[in-house]
Amino acid sequence: MLNMNNDEALGVIFPNSYDALIPELVTERLMASIPFAGRYRMCDFIISSMVHSGIDNISLIVRQNYHSLMDHLGSGQEFDLARKNGGLNIVPPFAQKQIKVYSGRIEALESIKGYLKKCSQKYVILSDANLAFNFDFRKLIDAHKKSNADVTIMYRKQEIPKAFLRPNANMQELYYTIDLNDGRVEKIYINSRQAGEVNYCMNVYLIEREKLINLVDDAYVHGFSYFTRDLLAAQTESLNIQAYEYDGYVAQISDMRTYFDENMRLLNEENRNALFKKGNSIYTKIRDDNPTRYINGSKAKNVMVADGCIIEGEIENCILARGVKIGKGAVVRNSILMQDTVVEDGASLEYVITDKNVHIQANKSLTGNEAFQVYVAKGQTV
Repeated sequence: MLNMNNDEALGVIFPNSYDALIPELVTERLMASIPFAGRYRMCDFIISSMVHSGIDNISLIVRQNYHSLMDHLGSGQEFDLARKNGGLNIVPPFAQKQIKVYSGRIEALESIKGYLKKCSQKYVILSDANLAFNFDFRKLIDAHKKSNADVTIMYRKQEIPKAFLRPNANMQELYYTIDLNDGRVEKIYINSRQAGEVNYCMNVYLIEREKLINLVDDAYVHGFSYFTRDLLAAQTESLNIQAYEYDGYVAQISDMRTYFDENMRLLNEENRNALFKKGNSIYTKIRDDNPTRYINGSKAKNVMVADGCIIEGEIENCILARGVKIGKGAVVRNSILMQDTVVEDGASLEYVITDKNVHIQANKSLTGNEAFQVYVAKGQTV
């Protein structure tokens, strides 16, 4: 039985990480607030996992485009994080004199050093928000204690995402793979292009709070920006960096193709059950919509449909967010329709991703394919 006091760990999330990989979806939002699995946002999974693990002090250090995130999370009430001490803390740039737009985790952490010093928790969990998984962080803390580690890195055995290996890949975004010796990290590789299965870093780290403050202080003085590249990779010999293998279900967003594919994987019941575990529900913003209505003559096959939708036409292999309307005679297949999309009568959509508040006019046809989906930007009328 794993036990953890609420005062044992705090969470720090970097919601803008990997924004550059999906420019279409982050013009007005950040990675953490991208809609996923119908009614959820990417940040819901990491925050819910932390809450279920007894972590009730969570900060998100944002860089830009954070208004949608603030609107979604609000006071943190839906996550049971609306409280006087701790709770949910969104840190925008320029909120205080020392908080600026950061380029890497070291600068971000240095900007909240005063906050970290005031906290009472022993450990800090650092994470990005481009992964959707349902994990008990008490297992990570237990492994960290047993190994007497300075830092514990979460990793999984997988191939490097194809988005990073393409000739025109955006290499501004860093990713890491690791070499291990009996659980200890011997070497950290930066933007490796190695083929086949590797030990892929999930960018989730556990470290003692006081040690983190000291390491970040020293790194900041030396002009370093990136926590893993500049700090950990250079100190694999002097720091006891241990690795924790995660072998559960995870959806990893690295470009528009993986965004589409990872959503579609959830149409498989086994994958859906692995992500939405019994007893570990995923929290999200409540909208109080009516139940979805399927009008006489409508057809639905292999779909995930959120509340508030009205279906008069035919949908197959689709994920529909809240408030989507499918008109009479409309056919939508292999598509992801975000919140309040309207598809008028007789329209035809196949391999399409619509952002929020998109309007598809009557009898219009949009067709992509499995390799390339048609994307319709937020608020557009087609």
